[in-house]
Amino acid sequence: MTAGSATTATTAHAVLLDAPAPIEEGPLRLGELGVPAPATGQIVIEVTACGVCRSNLHMIEGDWVEHGVPAKTPIVPGHEVVGRVAQVGAGVDWLQPGDRVGVQPLWSTCGHCDFCLAGREQLCPAKEITGETVDGGYATHMLATAAHAYRVPDPLDDAAAAPLFCPGITAYNAVSKAGLTPGSSVAVFGIGGVGHMALQFAALTGAEVIAVTRSQEHRDLALELGAHRAIDASGGDVAQQLQAAGGVNASIVFAPSSEAVRQAVAATKPAGTIVVGVHAEVGEVPFVEEKRVVGSVIGARWQMKQVLRMAAAGMVRSVYEPFPLDEAPEALRRLKQGELRARAVLVT
Repeated sequence: MTAGSATTATTAHAVLLDAPAPIEEGPLRLGELGVPAPATGQIVIEVTACGVCRSNLHMIEGDWVEHGVPAKTPIVPGHEVVGRVAQVGAGVDWLQPGDRVGVQPLWSTCGHCDFCLAGREQLCPAKEITGETVDGGYATHMLATAAHAYRVPDPLDDAAAAPLFCPGITAYNAVSKAGLTPGSSVAVFGIGGVGHMALQFAALTGAEVIAVTRSQEHRDLALELGAHRAIDASGGDVAQQLQAAGGVNASIVFAPSSEAVRQAVAATKPAGTIVVGVHAEVGEVPFVEEKRVVGSVIGARWQMKQVLRMAAAGMVRSVYEPFPLDEAPEALRRLKQGELRARAVLVT
């Protein structure tokens, strides 16, 4: 028996992955699952919106099988989730049925390892990842850990809030590592789902923000969101263009390309920082220039709360295109083909 309940639904409609394969081969199917019962410390969320991440695509297409992802099949993808609490398990007294909440990729952590205690819980070796090791948000209902659920501020609507729970937190954490100050400069490589958030957080530091992307649509979006300049990544050597203007103090890379990382390293001034948020080869880093290359992945709970406060205050916003839940394959296909302006969000 649950401690509280606001739904009588017993069946959840879901998008399921039975076996990884290219999205064009139709690896996803619509199905039904029983609505899970929350255990102690858990809640059931009636999902209203779930962002579509390139990480979802990697998992669905089998790019991460060698790393044990997905951890089970069938699995429900999706890890940037917003909805309303439908049921609460025992021991959950800070959330009530009907509360609006969100869940990010960090579904749960151990809470007692060195990383958790240091506020870097995204590195917890015992973490569970939403939609990769446990069922995620491509569904009408989802089980969540109450301690890793976040109240969604009233000014944010569900679909606009969903991308904050992956692109938002991922961008915030990356920018926090770049060491930006007023008057410094940063190049953001890749203006997609995460990059369009990263340039907004970067602009709030007072730094000059330079967007680097191949698409004219994305360059226009970058300027719309506060970038000071936008460079065509297909128009020659970007590193040379940035070096000709004096280089940048930092680079943040969300373009899934080893060449983008190489250009970022070359364009960054001595003693600068290159933040890498994608799988890529870094290449040669001249030690005599004392450049720092650092990886960045999602973020901790305290950072997630900061992102929500900033978005509620209108300091940053997500740009998204809504899709019905049953059009998840089409949203992923368009993501793969680079046909999205920023983020796709599945709405139920």
